[in-house]
Amino acid sequence: MEAVKPVFVLLHSPLVGPSTWLPVAGHLVSTGCQARVPSLLDACVGPPPYWPRISAAVRDDLDSVPSGLPLVLVAHSNAGYFLPTIRAELAHRRVIGSVFVDAALPARSGSTPVASAERLDLLRHRAVDGTMPRWTDWWDAADVAALFPDARTGHAVIDEQPRLPLAYFEQDVPVPEGWDDHPCSYLLFSPPYERYAAEAGRRGWRVAHLPGGHLHQIVDPEGTARQLLELVDAS
Repeated sequence: MEAVKPVFVLLHSPLVGPSTWLPVAGHLVSTGCQARVPSLLDACVGPPPYWPRISAAVRDDLDSVPSGLPLVLVAHSNAGYFLPTIRAELAHRRVIGSVFVDAALPARSGSTPVASAERLDLLRHRAVDGTMPRWTDWWDAADVAALFPDARTGHAVIDEQPRLPLAYFEQDVPVPEGWDDHPCSYLLFSPPYERYAAEAGRRGWRVAHLPGGHLHQIVDPEGTARQLLELVDAS
């Protein structure tokens, strides 16, 4: 009897949008897997806390997926902070793996600040009336353009971005005990996330490296999908 292939739940950073995962989703579907890309664009509207709404958005997106199907949670960038609370929200689901992709890691226990005190000082100087500019507006235009495979893709990602409240970065996200009751792994793209990949290795997780920029999943979606499948198979 053929094994049931998992549903990959591709979690975009709240700083960007679902289009950062759609090409990978297409490649996963071509292998016979299912793929979901829950939108978190509305989860950070209004007052904090935001992590319950992020977790609920993922839960609601999966309502149409049969509860017995195996799930793989895949978090990119800032979404890594929320994977433990998302896992707790899906406690009734069969999660067989989690993959952090060029992502921040949650603390081992307790709670995780979304931004350090030093980073918050910088962010507060950028905020206007309590709202941050779009993520790509934080950086030099040439550096941002280098993240995308072409101008059309760049426009799609840039236009989709939300303007997050400063309060998003001021929140602490709880780390529910026992969230990592399944194999976890890490896929590294870019040098700024090497420290997280090293920490993942110290936690005993499998670590893979696909060199590229921070949004490499839209530059090489086929290679990214292949690495995700290999990490899940290896776990």
